Amino acid sequence: MANSTDPREGRRPWRLSRGGLGALGLGRWARRVASGVASALFAVLVLTASGQGFAAEDLRFFRIGTGSTSGIYFPIGGLIASAISNPPGSRACARGGSCGVPGLIAVAQATHGSVDNVKAMAKGDLESGLSQADIAYWSYSGKGMFRGKNRITNLRAIANLYPESVHIVARKDARIKSVKGLKGQRVSLDVTGSGTQVNARLILRRYGVGLKTLRPVYVQLGPAIDMMREGRLDVFFFVAGYPVRAIAELAERVPIQLVPIAGKTAKRIRRSDRFFTETVIPAGTYKGVDETPTLSVGAQWIVRADVDEKLVYGITRALWHKNTRPLLDSGHPNGRLLRLETALDGIAIPLHPGAERYYREIGLIPVPDTAGKGGAGTATKPGGKKGGKQAPAK
Repeated sequence: MANSTDPREGRRPWRLSRGGLGALGLGRWARRVASGVASALFAVLVLTASGQGFAAEDLRFFRIGTGSTSGIYFPIGGLIASAISNPPGSRACARGGSCGVPGLIAVAQATHGSVDNVKAMAKGDLESGLSQADIAYWSYSGKGMFRGKNRITNLRAIANLYPESVHIVARKDARIKSVKGLKGQRVSLDVTGSGTQVNARLILRRYGVGLKTLRPVYVQLGPAIDMMREGRLDVFFFVAGYPVRAIAELAERVPIQLVPIAGKTAKRIRRSDRFFTETVIPAGTYKGVDETPTLSVGAQWIVRADVDEKLVYGITRALWHKNTRPLLDSGHPNGRLLRLETALDGIAIPLHPGAERYYREIGLIPVPDTAGKGGAGTATKPGGKKGGKQAPAK
C-alpha cells in the first residue's frame, strides 16, 4: 500500500517571499496578484514611515480562506483580494486606481479548502472563504457530512462564483474506464478539510467502491501530480473549474485520461445530491484527453454573519465594479466565469445583509412591496429565479 501523507502536514498561511509564487509555477497572473498585495503592504509602510499618517482604525485587514497554492481557489482568492483592497495612499478609483473599500487590505490565505474554510470561519480564524456550494449548505444546515455535528450557522453568502468540475485524473497506461475501475489502484483523495475529498468519498460510495478496495493516498494536488509523474500514483481526484493549469502541465509530460462520471449512477447522484449538475469537460482541454462527462458543483464566496454590513456591502460592490472586470478577465482563466448575472445561482444559505443590500440596489433582487400593493414584489430566496432589472456595478 502506498504511504499516506498526514492531511494536516503542509498547511501554511499566506506569505510572500522572494520568487515564492514563481517558484511554485503559478505563472504570471499569480505573480501579479502577489505583487498587488505586496504593493499594498509596502504603501502602508511608506505612509507610516513618511509621517503621512492615517488613523489605525481606518486600516482594516480582511482574510479570504482559499485552498492549496497549486489549485484554483488560491489565485481566484488573490484576484478578489486585489479587487476589494484599497490601502491608504492608493490612486483614486475615478483616476484608474483601486475601487476597493477605503482602508481595506484583503489577503488570500492558503488552506486545505472548503471544509477547512467553514470550520475556520466558525472559530473566528477567517473573515471569509471560498467554498463549494454543497459544503456551505451542509455545514449551515447540519446535513450531509455535517449530520450529527454542530451546525455552523454564522455563515452567509456574498456571491456564487463559477462551476467546479470533478476531475478524476488517471495515468493513461492504467486503462481505467469507469469509477468502478479504481478498485485496487493507488488513488489520492486529497486532504481532510478539502471539498475534493468530501466529493470523492461520496462518488466512490455511490458507485459501490469502498475505501478498503483502494490503495488510498491523502495529499494535495501538487504532491499528487509529482507522485503521478514519478509513477507512484495511478489516480487522483480534484474538484475545480477547468482548465486546471497544474493538470494541463502534467498532461504535457505524462499521458493522462479523465475517468467519466456518467450513466445511471451519475443521475442517481444528481437526484440525491442536488448541488451536482451534469457537465462535460471538452476534448482538448488537456493534451490527449477526449471529451469527458462528469459532475460539477458551484464555487461560492461566503463570509461570517458578524462581519460589518457596511463592509460587506463595500466589498460586494467592489467585486462587481466595472473596473474589476479587466482584472478578473486577465488574471486567471476562471476569472472570466465570475459574472454578475450568475452571482445568486445555487446559493442555499442566507445572503449577508450587506451583499443583499447591494443586489437589491442594482435590481438583481426585487425590492419588497412595503405598500402591499404588489408593486415590486417580494424578495427571492437565494438560488431562486432572479427578478428586476440588472444594472452594472458603478
